[in-house]
Amino acid sequence: MTDTPTDLSLLSAKALAEGIAVRRFSPVDAVEALLARIDAQEPKLRAFTEVYAADARLAAEGADRAIRSGHAVGPLHGVPVALKDLVDLDGRITMGGSAAHRARVARGTATVARRLIAQGMIVLGKTHTVEFAYGGWGTNQHLGTPWNPWDPQTPRTPGGSSSGTGVAVAARMAPWGLGTDTGGSVRLPAAFCGLTGLKVTVGRISTHGIVPLSTTLDTPGPLARTVEDAALLYRAMSGPDPLDPTTRGIMPQDPLPILHRGVRGLRLARMPESEREGVDAAVLAAYDRALDTLADLGAEIVTIRLPFRFADLFALSQITNAEAYVTNGALAEDPASPLGDAVRARIIAGAKLSAQDYLATIRRREAMKRDFAEALEGFDAVLTPTTETPAIPLDSVDEDHLPSRFCRFGNLLDLCGLALPSGYTETGLPLSLQIVCRGYDEATALRIGQAYQGATDWHLRLPPNILAAIQG
Repeated sequence: MTDTPTDLSLLSAKALAEGIAVRRFSPVDAVEALLARIDAQEPKLRAFTEVYAADARLAAEGADRAIRSGHAVGPLHGVPVALKDLVDLDGRITMGGSAAHRARVARGTATVARRLIAQGMIVLGKTHTVEFAYGGWGTNQHLGTPWNPWDPQTPRTPGGSSSGTGVAVAARMAPWGLGTDTGGSVRLPAAFCGLTGLKVTVGRISTHGIVPLSTTLDTPGPLARTVEDAALLYRAMSGPDPLDPTTRGIMPQDPLPILHRGVRGLRLARMPESEREGVDAAVLAAYDRALDTLADLGAEIVTIRLPFRFADLFALSQITNAEAYVTNGALAEDPASPLGDAVRARIIAGAKLSAQDYLATIRRREAMKRDFAEALEGFDAVLTPTTETPAIPLDSVDEDHLPSRFCRFGNLLDLCGLALPSGYTETGLPLSLQIVCRGYDEATALRIGQAYQGATDWHLRLPPNILAAIQG
């Protein structure tokens, strides 16, 4: 080994993979750097439910020996990853964010975890989630809410439900991680924590072995520091799985061949003026600058005429309510169970939906999908802010108002979407751009995002505590 960087925790996943492959440093070096970062920050940030330090070190040693002996299993061998506490690992506890399941031991390993481990990746641990993944702010009443690292003084929303993964990756405790997205749960922590998050189309990545919220809408997806890292992790996880019927017939897609093709000639949709109402001024300013940047890169920016307001999609949330009640209704109806008040109320709301109402909602959803597809004709993507505001103080959170106004339509209309940093407020809080494409067109969303990140440096900024440590 030669010229090992001072702190490997600061490297992107791609840079780690490349350094390990040429033996500039080892998987052992990478794991030790990340565990040191976890030891230093985890007591305050609370990103992890459990850190598998001993097993990660053992796996790193094995990866190092395999790579040195010429037995690398692929380009990601030896790269660490964090998994959301919805993802089963055989013999490990999966709480799904609920104190009611503190002792729930998984009896199998989720397909996504098996695929990552089979490619030589090293699981650092499980990360916190909103209870049953049912919330967008990132709060968890009984197990605790991770601390957004972009404000060391005031606890702010980390975004949910993949809150712990967002905080772990932002705070350089993991190079990347797995989240899930049912109504924004990858993109919201990406927005609030200054990351890149990809919401995939249903069926792209298997949900087998992942604690369900809504079997109709659930999608796993990567949270990473760069678009390129998100593309690599997406490619590593995607593909048909005989254990998940939604993946049947959906062939794997490699986004890398077109990732650096740029946006010249693409026609991108600006949201209507009416959708700007109620959005924070800093968010809108960053959004407008991002559109200007993409236009300067050669994209055509045109205002789209939508058949409905984004907020109108909230009426379709009954799908999630009903399906969440099927899974966790008995627990929610038990007053002795330790469920968070807001999550319990959302689950119980599903009991009020009749079969007739549920089917009517499904039919309405199909009609809205057709209407939106017609409006999208001639466009390659729709661009919106990811959230209405930057991260807000936890004591300002209203659990009756979720921050998913711009995210939820992607799930309910079977689209895919990418969230990525687009600026910062005057006080240093991240702002985020969302790129939404047709279903199964993740490669185009990533292509647009890569072009934008190639022209900006927002994704390279570091949270204050990391920056202070580097500067001494």
